[in-house]
This record gives sequence, C-alpha cells and structure tokens, in this order.
Amino acid sequence: MEIARAREDLLVAASAGVTTVALAVASSAVATVTVGTIPALAPIAVYLVYLFSRKGGPYGPWDTPRNWALAAVGVGGIVLVLGAVGVA
Repeated sequence: MEIARAREDLLVAASAGVTTVALAVASSAVATVTVGTIPALAPIAVYLVYLFSRKGGPYGPWDTPRNWALAAVGVGGIVLVLGAVGVA
C-alpha cells in the first residue's frame, strides 16, 4: 500500500471513529441526547462505503478523502440532532 493511500484511509477512518466516540459520549453525558447503538455506528458505515467503493478509479472531482471525512462527520451530526429530538 502506498503511504499516500494509507494517509487518505487514516483521515477517513479517524473522522468516522472520532465522530462515533463523540456520539457515544454525548449520548451518555448529555441528558437530552439519546442515541441508540445502531445509529451511533452510522459514521463507521460511511467509512465502510468509502473503503469498499475505492476499487481503482478514475474518481470524480467530488470523490476525495476530505469529502468522505466530511460525510462521516455530517452523518454523525445528523444522528446527534435526531437523538436530541428523540428520533434516533
């Protein structure tokens, strides 16, 4: 594996992992936020889609590791909001 590819994978994996941990901490620390186990794992699902969809290219201009990392954080934010209103 190339070092550049490993750095890209690490960026997306770290974003998904940190977001998942933040959801778990928010769910246990904040009384108004209740997030279930399956919704809390949604950012990791984004990482898995990233991992298994990257088969060699060519990739479009929107298919970048930065955008995948932002998608993982965005999904985590959506789950957090849904947990705050009592849906997730």
